[in-house]
Amino acid sequence: QKMPPSLPATINIREPRWDQSTFQGRAKHFFMVTDPRNLLLSGATLEEARRVVEDYRAGTVHPGLTEDQLWRAKYIYDSAFHPDTGEKMLLVGRMSAQVPMNMTITGCMLTFYRTTPAVLFWQWVNQSFNAIVNYTNRSGDAPITPGQLGTAYVSATTGAVVTALGLKSLTKHLPAIIGRYVPFAAVAAANCINIPLMRQRELKLGIPVTDENGNRLGESTAAAQKAIFQVVVSRIGMAAPAMAIPPVIMNMLEKRAFLKRYPYLNAPLQVGLVGLCLVFATPLCCALFPQKSSMPVSSLEPEVQDQIRKKDPWLEIVYFNKGL
Repeated sequence: QKMPPSLPATINIREPRWDQSTFQGRAKHFFMVTDPRNLLLSGATLEEARRVVEDYRAGTVHPGLTEDQLWRAKYIYDSAFHPDTGEKMLLVGRMSAQVPMNMTITGCMLTFYRTTPAVLFWQWVNQSFNAIVNYTNRSGDAPITPGQLGTAYVSATTGAVVTALGLKSLTKHLPAIIGRYVPFAAVAAANCINIPLMRQRELKLGIPVTDENGNRLGESTAAAQKAIFQVVVSRIGMAAPAMAIPPVIMNMLEKRAFLKRYPYLNAPLQVGLVGLCLVFATPLCCALFPQKSSMPVSSLEPEVQDQIRKKDPWLEIVYFNKGL
């Protein structure tokens, strides 16, 4: 029996497998990145994926390795190890934990929204989870100090709680369905506070901008502003279906005899509906904007434009990593 031909060492596994200039390609990539099944992989499987990826990048191709196996190893490696430091990431902070964690927290926020202590508790839980995610997926180029992390955490939690309690008091005399949307408004407000604060270093000092081939041209605060805006929009979009669709369904179900007879099914039903929305909303909203985003040189700060023109007078577009 003939051995399969050896895999060439020229496949670029530093980039995603699918074309990232199309929404479809980005969606396929993020369905892999956010797959919750990656959380169930054993330590041995993760280490094997790390070995395959690191050896391949160093020019060593394992005998019998197929292209599909290589890409599978790459996505397992990316799901568990930090792209800049190579450290194994905290389990609950990984992108593959987004659906199960958000499903549980959001489901509980939508279920227990009627009392002030419940609003306080679940908004605090949600922002604690967001802080872990933001810390775990931090950029190696712009590390977050404990002080920045603490400021962002306290500010986002306070913003979410104040928004939730303020809206809750305003909706007392409005139809019940309006009250169900208070958690979403609080989460949207918290995202608008949390993400810019977590990435304040980028807003002050800028993020690296490169040419098409990845050659670094300088740091731009204008690129940082665009990147952070895109991430805020993606995060709010991610939360929207999970926090907008289940309340309508639950409002209808609560009027029926079934939920009145079995009230303990309220929370599991809510969590299940949220999970169903998140399985699709998380990767599709991550895919709204390319990970490797771009902007015209003319939109950068004048000093950065001058810096780039000295290196390449004809360059029109620069690229940057928007983050997640």
